[in-house]
Amino acid sequence: MKKVIAVLSAGVFLVLLSGCSDTKDRYVDLSTGKPVELEKNEKTGLLVSKETGEPVYIYVDTKKDDTIYGKTGKVINGHVVKGSNNDYVYDEDEKLKNENGETKYKDGDYKVEVEKDGDIKIKDGDKKTKIEGETGDRKVKND
Repeated sequence: MKKVIAVLSAGVFLVLLSGCSDTKDRYVDLSTGKPVELEKNEKTGLLVSKETGEPVYIYVDTKKDDTIYGKTGKVINGHVVKGSNNDYVYDEDEKLKNENGETKYKDGDYKVEVEKDGDIKIKDGDKKTKIEGETGDRKVKND
């Protein structure tokens, strides 16, 4: 009986060990189809490529089976389509507007505005968040 327990324990250890080693492949960049390591940008709060520091347009979280829109961090399962260049695009990207170097996004009560200087304003229902682009200072207001 002791040998069986030792074998089972070793098997469980190997499964846990292999589950921990695949964190590098947790996210897949849909633009490249390759795994990408992401890290949180302290100023914006969004995940960016650890290698380049650049935002990832659309990525898949393979652990949660979610597709995420990199510009807002919103889960967009079922809203990704093949674009005219045979690339993957968010089907509601027409809601994203670029005007004079500023980016605006609106989806119902959820709005994001990124200004030229990097300041970010987020409105989600009654909650308003402002993030200072240079310092990362965050102010939250509930109406």
